[in-house]
Amino acid sequence: MKTSILFLLCSFSLIAQQKPNIIFIISDDHTSQAISAYGSKITKTPNIDRIAKSGAILYNNVVSNSICGPSRATLLTGKLSHKNGYMVNEKVFNINQPVFPEELQKNGYQTAWVGKMHLGALPNGFDYLNVLPGQGHYYNPEFIDKSNTKTRYEGYVSNLVEQFSEEWLEKRDRTKPFFLVVGHKATHRSWLPDLQDLGAYDQVDFPLPANFYDTYENRIAAADQDMTVDKTMVLKEDLKIHANYNAPGNNGLYNRFTPAQKAKFYDYYENKISKEFDEKKLSGKALVEWKFQRYMRDYLSTANSMDRNIGRLLDYLDKTGLSKNTVVVYTSDQGFYLGEHGWFDKRFIYEESLKTPFMIRYPGVIKAGTKVQEVISNIDWAPTILNIAQTKIPREIQGKSFLPVLTGKVSGWKNESYYHYYEYPEPHHVAPHFGIRTAQYTLVRFYGPQNAWELYDIKKDPGNMHNVYLDPAMKNVIAQLKDQLKKQILTYEDEEALKILESEK
Repeated sequence: MKTSILFLLCSFSLIAQQKPNIIFIISDDHTSQAISAYGSKITKTPNIDRIAKSGAILYNNVVSNSICGPSRATLLTGKLSHKNGYMVNEKVFNINQPVFPEELQKNGYQTAWVGKMHLGALPNGFDYLNVLPGQGHYYNPEFIDKSNTKTRYEGYVSNLVEQFSEEWLEKRDRTKPFFLVVGHKATHRSWLPDLQDLGAYDQVDFPLPANFYDTYENRIAAADQDMTVDKTMVLKEDLKIHANYNAPGNNGLYNRFTPAQKAKFYDYYENKISKEFDEKKLSGKALVEWKFQRYMRDYLSTANSMDRNIGRLLDYLDKTGLSKNTVVVYTSDQGFYLGEHGWFDKRFIYEESLKTPFMIRYPGVIKAGTKVQEVISNIDWAPTILNIAQTKIPREIQGKSFLPVLTGKVSGWKNESYYHYYEYPEPHHVAPHFGIRTAQYTLVRFYGPQNAWELYDIKKDPGNMHNVYLDPAMKNVIAQLKDQLKKQILTYEDEEALKILESEK
């Protein structure tokens, strides 16, 4: 009897000490405004919401450089763009630098990345890779494995990413814990929904954002961008109005289709949507607002398949019993504009693209229904994963673990985040800028083509419409924020930003 009790106690001890598996789902350009867990009444994301309901949801999770590749480089390194060397898209990530999955491997974890990576190189630290080259394609995409072999598959990308993720989970070494990145292509431009989701939101009339017709008063960088629904969004390429389905190349969008796929796509976009467009004979505001409706319908319909496949993954974890000891994260590489300021895309330090969704469930550790208001940065993602995995956090990582925040065991969290965006002039003519986001304020310095300071009280002005930098009443606040900004710049060793600050003395 004593032997049996001792055996049971030892078994329970082993279970308690068991390292958790970790699945990190990262989408592309999927913004908080498009997720019902964040309060959206016009979108349907029931499976993403499942993660939030069973764990924690972050309301001030921000990125340090709102653009696709650099965000993933920050995830891998726990460093800001100027430190990991990947500051703009379409470059080659330096694979000789340390990445946090290597620490997981040292600690006995199997590691894998499936789906979109978008780093121009295959980083170390992964036992298994099956990733999309570059941006990848929605239909019949290629995937590249660890040996750099490219294979084309028939099907829709969200379904294939889920299929390959499950296949790896089935074939893994079951004696070891695992870390798996599931990289979804959705909801990146151009928005091509799965065939079963065509027209999913056609009966919805989306309200225009209150600042859709923003005039960018007292914000010269915002006035100088090229990312408006009005002028930048293209009818043929973006909204599929009279698209040329038979032209070779055609941005790789339609010549990849099978005949059956092309026929269904053509029937919807040409025979229904393009016909509707021709009949309306729109111009002026009516045309701009019609484009907005089509944008929203395509964007959200593209998200449907991703959410459905996240549900498949969660069901798989439940069915196999893995959900009991598997941490699941859902996030995006940054936020996105759904018509706010008249825009689509990202890049600016403004709230809609600065903030990105983040939710995490950790059975038995993070209480279901936890709501986190602290300012968390994507440089904090890597050290948090290492902390969860009970793994050493290397000194060169610039972020901090926010696991204590998630479990309610911390006070005095930093509550400020540093930001630096670089990519100019293409593709959207957004001026380079750096700044700081605190719990109440955003202070930003634009430079290069536009040299200007901006300040926003995000509690009073969450839409970043009123630049109060020149308000005399904000003098003391500005002095304090500039001091905080300089400390961040010195701490993170951003020499370019420091040089600009120093030149103003």
